[in-house]
Amino acid sequence: MPNISVCIISFNEEKKIEDCLKSIQTVADEIIIVDSLSTDNTLKIAGEYTDKIFHQKFLGHIEQKNLAVEKASNDWILSLDCDERLSDELRDSILKIKDSLDQADAYRMPRKTFYIYRWLNHCWYPDLKTRLFNRNTSHWGGTNPHDHIITRGSNIIQLDGDIYHYSFDSISDHLKTIDSFTEIGADELIRKNKPINVFSPLTHASWTFIKLYLIKRGFLDGFAGLVVSVLSYMHVFVKYSKAYIKYRQVELERKSKG
Repeated sequence: MPNISVCIISFNEEKKIEDCLKSIQTVADEIIIVDSLSTDNTLKIAGEYTDKIFHQKFLGHIEQKNLAVEKASNDWILSLDCDERLSDELRDSILKIKDSLDQADAYRMPRKTFYIYRWLNHCWYPDLKTRLFNRNTSHWGGTNPHDHIITRGSNIIQLDGDIYHYSFDSISDHLKTIDSFTEIGADELIRKNKPINVFSPLTHASWTFIKLYLIKRGFLDGFAGLVVSVLSYMHVFVKYSKAYIKYRQVELERKSKG
């Protein structure tokens, strides 16, 4: 039976990390935590479940998660965030296939989000995530902060059950994340030299709202669905606006030097 290393990155997650760790007890043969220098009780709580805790100043979501994978002793990796946990059904699904993990290149599962006061059944669901993979053929990639698993194989099997994602406790929490994530996202757009014009914030943001609220039927998630769709619009609008302003600032600096 292949062993599974569960890899988690953390930073000041004392309110959520224990529920995450409890949910993986029966499937984890090893727990790896890479912590970004937490100042709360995260490390104390984590220490009750594993002694394999590594301290690393935050390098970026992709870099931090790949570091956790490198620290693992086993080839098969289950990667979770502190605000995520395995549903009972998903945990059973993993245990059923644990003897034959090599039949696939990787495994994906739906992620279901609890947003402030209710589950989102539409606008952010099923939000399929590849989280169980062999590190010899897969790694974390994408664009910070929106990371995802890149695997060389094409045989990716979907498991029954959900990752439960306890995302934001309040609108204020969501707004704080938007501010930090849009800064990272804007820098990534510039790094990749993405073409951006004055209309880009509006066009990209409008498509995001239409997709979440209408196409994915976020309106069926009630008021929470409306809030998520509007704040997702805001997220994209601010990200592209920041990138556009950064481009303009660089142009102005060049002109002033010329």
